Amino acid sequence: MKFEHLLSDINGFGRFQIMIIIISFVARFTLPCHFMLGNFIAAVPSHRCDLSTLDDEGVFGNLTQEQRLTVTIPVQEDGTPSSCKMFPEPQFHLLSNSNDSDLATVPCQNGWVYDNSTFKSTLATEWDLVCDQKGQNKVTATIFFLGVMFGAMTFGSLSDRFGRKTMLLVSYISGMLFGVASAFSTSFIMFAVLRFFTGFGITGIVIISSVLSVEWVDIEHRKLVGVIDSLSWTFGNSMIPAIAYCVNDWRQLTIVVTSPLVLAILTWRWIPESARWLIANGKFEKANFYLQQCAQINQKQEFASKITPETLSSIIVTERKDRTYSYLDLVRTPKMRRLALLTGIVWYGVASTYYGISFNITGFGLNIYLTQFVYGAIELPVTLSVYYLLDKVGRRNTEVGSLLGAGICLAINIFLPRDMSVLRTVVAMLGKGCSAASFTTVVLYSSELFPTVVRQNGMGYNSSMGRLGVSLAPLILLLDEVWRDLPQVLLCSIALLASLVARMLPETRDRCLPETIQDIEDGQTGKSLAGSQVVETTEIPLKSKANDEGEN
Repeated sequence: MKFEHLLSDINGFGRFQIMIIIISFVARFTLPCHFMLGNFIAAVPSHRCDLSTLDDEGVFGNLTQEQRLTVTIPVQEDGTPSSCKMFPEPQFHLLSNSNDSDLATVPCQNGWVYDNSTFKSTLATEWDLVCDQKGQNKVTATIFFLGVMFGAMTFGSLSDRFGRKTMLLVSYISGMLFGVASAFSTSFIMFAVLRFFTGFGITGIVIISSVLSVEWVDIEHRKLVGVIDSLSWTFGNSMIPAIAYCVNDWRQLTIVVTSPLVLAILTWRWIPESARWLIANGKFEKANFYLQQCAQINQKQEFASKITPETLSSIIVTERKDRTYSYLDLVRTPKMRRLALLTGIVWYGVASTYYGISFNITGFGLNIYLTQFVYGAIELPVTLSVYYLLDKVGRRNTEVGSLLGAGICLAINIFLPRDMSVLRTVVAMLGKGCSAASFTTVVLYSSELFPTVVRQNGMGYNSSMGRLGVSLAPLILLLDEVWRDLPQVLLCSIALLASLVARMLPETRDRCLPETIQDIEDGQTGKSLAGSQVVETTEIPLKSKANDEGEN
């Protein structure tokens, strides 16, 4: 008997499943806020050399502020004062002759003065991460996402070993502790280390909660759950600019976006363990407890009496219930190796494209808050469209099409003249929408591709590949110093390659989730209960099974 048949009897999308989604939504809100946090806490406001230590008693002291800037700081090509250079001595002759092209300059000698009209405090202003030190400021996002990458691998493996619920709590607590601690950093090195572990901790939330939700709902509602999970990202991406606008100190902002995890910890007690995972690991008593709870909350008590540990033991037969699965099981067999390779490439392409576009928040020519809001708002109609497309054209075609669309938009912007800012903005928004659609689809799609016994390992591996793409995205954007369009060319190529690879994956629409590795190797993926094709297994209806046991 397939688990989907049992879940259908006790309502695969009732109050019990809605409770899981609502509780998960609270914690998932903090994820996009942390992922986009670097756009605000690592922002570099306008700055110039500090002139406060220069002699105010002599002639210099009688000059106006504008005249002081004229005789001490060279002018850039756009007519603004240089951010990183100054004259070794005041050049008073510039008050009558503005030509300073042949004058010697030196780096700022006494620090910098920052424009605090937009940000009260950022990492750049806290530790002077500008000019020669700007590379340290840029690398903060890479450090964070490297932590996310290693965290995905760790939590994916541990949640398959110790359960979804336990490791979800570990992710909540570790993410909150490291996130808050990073706000009290006394040096950049301390902040970078704590930021790494913040990423390491919170990544368990997304991969565990996504799988837990999918494993508790029936086939017909899996796409809805995937879309709702994505809406939490859309909501977070749209809210972070408003939060950052109200809280413009980087320490306070870090604490504020981490605070929802306190509520997540308090509500964790109501999150159930995955019954699929419990059954796959031979823990039938606990599985029975949660299934009884599900039947009661969904008001399906008439089926509760028919669910016993004995009947649950016939649902699936794993290869070995007493064995421990690891990441090596993703590559032990031929079809699992192929699946892991293809999904890993797709995740890398999806994440690299999505965040490569998201981190480039200066492309609209708007202020940073409005740009981030537009980037977040565009995801709402796209996510709702994905809900329609997942069933109409299938998971695979939706993934292929969205990646192809993102790649085409990136390619168009390479050839559009820079002065066509309005058209470039529209194309960029379409590209962001397509990349958001690909991300919404790939989370649900990949969770349906891997079997239950290694699903979290598979999601952990895929998430790690995605976070590798994210961590490299800021570095790709720095390549515009080599060639202005090089970042766009690379991101376009990555998106198109991922689209071709996604075309090689199997479709999962209306199909039962695979339970064992052998299911993947044998190609045993049955249709849904509502489908036209009956699952090709020796299944016994729950009622008949119970009657047979009673007669015996």
